[in-house]
Amino acid sequence: MFKDKNTIIGFSLIGLLLFGMMYFNNRNQQAYQKEEKRKADSIAATKPKVDPKLALLDSLKTDSLKKAQLQTQIKTGFPSIAANEELVTLENDLIKITFTNKGAQPKEVELKQFKTFDGKPLFLQKGNFNKISYDILAGNGVIKSSEAFFVNGGKQDNADKSQSVIFTLKDSAGKELSHQYTLKPDDYMLDFNIVANGANQLFTNNTISLLWQTETPQVEKTLSYERQQSNFSYLSNDKFDFSSMMKDGNEKFEKGASWLAVSPQFFVNTLIAKNKFQSAEISWTLPADSLKIVTQSTATAKLAIPSNNATIPLQMYYGPNDYNQLKKYGNGMQQIVPYGSGPFSFVKYINRHFLLPIWDFLRSHVANYGIVILLLTLLIRLITSPILYKSYLSGAKMKALKPEVDALRAKNTDPKTKEFNQQAFGVEQMKLWKTAGVSPLGGCLPALLQIPIFMSLYYFFQSNIALRGQNFLWAKDLAAYDSIYKLPFDIPFYGDHISLFTITATLTSLLISIYSMSSMQDNTNPVMKYMPYIFPVLLLGVFNNLPSALTWYYTVSNTITLLLQIIIQKYIINPDKIRTAIAENMKKPVKQSKFAERLQAMQESQKKIQDLKKKGK
Repeated sequence: MFKDKNTIIGFSLIGLLLFGMMYFNNRNQQAYQKEEKRKADSIAATKPKVDPKLALLDSLKTDSLKKAQLQTQIKTGFPSIAANEELVTLENDLIKITFTNKGAQPKEVELKQFKTFDGKPLFLQKGNFNKISYDILAGNGVIKSSEAFFVNGGKQDNADKSQSVIFTLKDSAGKELSHQYTLKPDDYMLDFNIVANGANQLFTNNTISLLWQTETPQVEKTLSYERQQSNFSYLSNDKFDFSSMMKDGNEKFEKGASWLAVSPQFFVNTLIAKNKFQSAEISWTLPADSLKIVTQSTATAKLAIPSNNATIPLQMYYGPNDYNQLKKYGNGMQQIVPYGSGPFSFVKYINRHFLLPIWDFLRSHVANYGIVILLLTLLIRLITSPILYKSYLSGAKMKALKPEVDALRAKNTDPKTKEFNQQAFGVEQMKLWKTAGVSPLGGCLPALLQIPIFMSLYYFFQSNIALRGQNFLWAKDLAAYDSIYKLPFDIPFYGDHISLFTITATLTSLLISIYSMSSMQDNTNPVMKYMPYIFPVLLLGVFNNLPSALTWYYTVSNTITLLLQIIIQKYIINPDKIRTAIAENMKKPVKQSKFAERLQAMQESQKKIQDLKKKGK
């Protein structure tokens, strides 16, 4: 092709030149890359080593769940971390509990036999605030159990018809943690065991510091009233006590506790340690009303670990605040039911051992709870009628002596100055009563004896969960106030609604007061003259927000009282016979008690002092 010799030589030289340039450029490039690598290696040697897992963690910028899981795995050293959050459910005819493998704990608790006041499913636990957690020693520090993703063993159906689920967390070194839950049929109690293998490597000082957080959602009609009835209860050294949760508070238990319970009126959330907590502390707060949460509580409780491979037995109760239901567990939880407190704490024994058995008997035979209340009221009024009769009999005797008392009043009133000698009148009135055989306390003592019954029923109807959701007449729920009209505004001390049972209770109380005015011995005192009208008005404000079962009871009780009062005074007590008996007693020698003698001596002493003062003037 190339015939010209010079042309061939020229192309050959150009080829050699190009090859030489390429050879020398390649050597220079390799030398440059080696120098750059040497510099990079020098810089990298001064930086900390990067875990490839952390590099992967940085790459997971969009998947926050996988990032959190990988972060926990790197920190704990536990390889058996689940890839995703998994849920499993245990349930029976009473309760449904949904567990999460994140923290191996209950996530939602629904009571299947109950509804909220507006008919929605009733959850005792729901939301992110609820938590069971404790610290775990890990390869790179300490983690919270609530942050770890346990392996979900799945639901197991047992031979005794109970259901179980086991969540496990373990590493290659042999350390292992598991949470074991068992729910029996027809029971609200959840058995909860923490099993630790290699406990000395998992916990500090062979102690678990357990965190228990609860959030109580509003399930009743009125948030403010539900808070008034909410309590924190506990059993410490076999002694029961409680604190009201109407405002923020806290409690400490240096000597330990058997169980801790948060009870919002009709339901209970309890954490139980079968081997007791070494010590415990709880605090609670009231969130804003707009959140519709009754209270949020946070408790820390220390549990001893008996051995390196140990089982810590716990229980959790999610259920109704029902005396009979709680009593069957044999751990004193029935005391949570507020059947009496403060100065009237003694009435809880009347409620537990007298009213409750009668109530259970009546409601087992009568379907309508309004009629059960009516029958219970009739029975109580029948039992207390002898006391009522003595009170009215004493009032009738006082009324029979009214002419003599009026004469004594006129005798001890100065006709000129109209000044009344109260001391002299009191001494002579006492002598008159004793001569006639009338006790000044005859009308007071029977009334005082009825106060325990009155207060026991007050606590009983406010705490009785059987009334919840039961309707009667116009009342849709006997455990809440009945409302026939919703006011467009709020009246102080009264409320924003009109309760018809409150009005009937107030009117019947007013009728009793008006009728009693006619039998009063002294109705000239202006204070006593208007007092019968003041008390029913106060009841109107106090009762308007109380359960309709209570105001229905007072309506029935007042009606029976009024009828008995009329029947006893009009048809049973004979005024002529009373006057004859008084006349006969006046003929008999008077034998005074030591108390009456001291009272009369004191009045006579006061009379002498008054007489000396008058003479001095």
